[in-house]
Amino acid sequence: MVRRNFLKTISAGGTLLITPPGLHGMSETNVLEQISVMRHKEILTADIVIIGGGLGGVASALSSLRNGKRVILTEETDWVGGQLTQQGVPPDEHPWIEHTGSTKTYRDFRNKIRDYYRRNYPLKEHLKDVLYLNPGNASVSRFCHEPRVALAVISELLAPYISSGRLTLLYRHKAINSVTNKDIVEDITVKNILTGDIRILKGQYFVDATELGDLLPLTGTEFVTGSESKKETGELHAPQEADPSNVQAFTVCFAMDYLPGENHVIPRPKDYSFWRKFTPQLKQPWPGKLLDLHYSNPRTLEKRELCFDPTEKGCGNIFNLWSYRRIVDKNNFEEEAYRSDISLVNWPQNDYFLGNLIGASDKNFHSYVEGGKQLSLSLLYWLQTEAPRHDGGKGWPGLRLRKDILGSDDGLAKYPYVRESRRIKPLFTVTEQHVGKENRALVATGDKDKAAFFHDSVGIGYYPIDLHPSTGMQNYIDMDALRFQIPLGALLPIRMKNLIPANKNIGTTHITNGCYRLHPVEWNIGEAVGELLSFSMDNRYTPHQVREQQAVLSDFQLLLRSRGIEPEWPSDEELEKMKY
Repeated sequence: MVRRNFLKTISAGGTLLITPPGLHGMSETNVLEQISVMRHKEILTADIVIIGGGLGGVASALSSLRNGKRVILTEETDWVGGQLTQQGVPPDEHPWIEHTGSTKTYRDFRNKIRDYYRRNYPLKEHLKDVLYLNPGNASVSRFCHEPRVALAVISELLAPYISSGRLTLLYRHKAINSVTNKDIVEDITVKNILTGDIRILKGQYFVDATELGDLLPLTGTEFVTGSESKKETGELHAPQEADPSNVQAFTVCFAMDYLPGENHVIPRPKDYSFWRKFTPQLKQPWPGKLLDLHYSNPRTLEKRELCFDPTEKGCGNIFNLWSYRRIVDKNNFEEEAYRSDISLVNWPQNDYFLGNLIGASDKNFHSYVEGGKQLSLSLLYWLQTEAPRHDGGKGWPGLRLRKDILGSDDGLAKYPYVRESRRIKPLFTVTEQHVGKENRALVATGDKDKAAFFHDSVGIGYYPIDLHPSTGMQNYIDMDALRFQIPLGALLPIRMKNLIPANKNIGTTHITNGCYRLHPVEWNIGEAVGELLSFSMDNRYTPHQVREQQAVLSDFQLLLRSRGIEPEWPSDEELEKMKY
């Protein structure tokens, strides 16, 4: 057979391979190379394919697996757990979290973390039986802990499903392509970031649990980004003009401890001169330099003083950043177990808003993340060398970057803490009128102190509307929200039938994303998605039909209740007894 004809019909193991249409017109060498690549692609199949191993992805996987489904879960880094682990953000929660305002499995997960400390850490004897143990005693939350402990517990939860073969967990994999047929996703192609290996993932349903909504453009799913205009949403605090490029800052977090009398000053970061002088040029003024112990009060935007003192002796009544996101309080553990507290740094001073990760090219993405890393390292160096002390001196050279805490070579989080993603165009969009306290009071016809009631609720949550400075040079937007529900309609794309979001990519606006983006809500969204897809498969409905048919929706909500997913908040009287 001549070479030209051989390229048309290549026999491999007795199988006749026809040159794919997309390869026609290429040189013979390139055709052979491309066919070789195609032959080495691995095809994996499951009931549900989940792209993204953050809290939403993990919760979605666990609920799907509990319902007997086969699952493929992918993760870009080598840690699952998203903002709680690889991004280094301790849980930020509401006052009722120990009893309600999250799913039962989320509260069980938190208690398993506490049990892990009781089983493995040298806690002081009187703390071993404390019901609501808080290893870090931080001010941001009643429960702050090490990322690695959360990772260990998640690994325990996933382990039996991996062992049985029902869960395939692919670390270091990123989605790069998809095949769709009208409004159906047929497969997602993922690439191993380290080896370049290609896998094609096939399933009945696909879940986008990525941090930036990566599957939406890959699959042609309609989505929005940035801030909507007042004309579009009618929201009280929406701007007059939309700005799709205006998204919240991301943060590259890091952990540190403090060893007085020692010198752990890092090499001067290459961008330190820039950040040391940097004054944010926001449309609502920032009160001075970014590397400073002052920032804009998120509510009033007035200048607010902060304090930093790892000895906790010199701050008085001024807010001390050292204990803000502390994950280890050494006083909780036996003497000599820890030489210092350990604190995670996710502060106003290392919010990076000079680049938008959404839609960025690979080159720009890495450039922006590197910029965020340089800012965080510059903040650490400033704290070590120039930060003002209460005794009149400057700098805390005993501050030590704890590279081991976040498991990275540079000591920084494995992935930036992303506050805002692409968002689907949904059947129903949650707006400020539904959940914002001030806006709700202007539009509600009934109880103005309650968020809008959603008949299709699949969960509940609470967090203020909290938007950090943004790439559009907007300062904080921070205001009271009301205890809210999670409507099923916000999880359903307007057109695509088998792709469902499970992270910050649901049907909120730029403003309401600010209260739907934290740990317990993301977990609830993911768990509800897993239950929804399992229910749909078991009963031969589409997810859209579950919402459309009231009797079916009611059955689904009863199922959610039985699984510990509350569709509505308890009464005010009941909540008063639960609040801590």
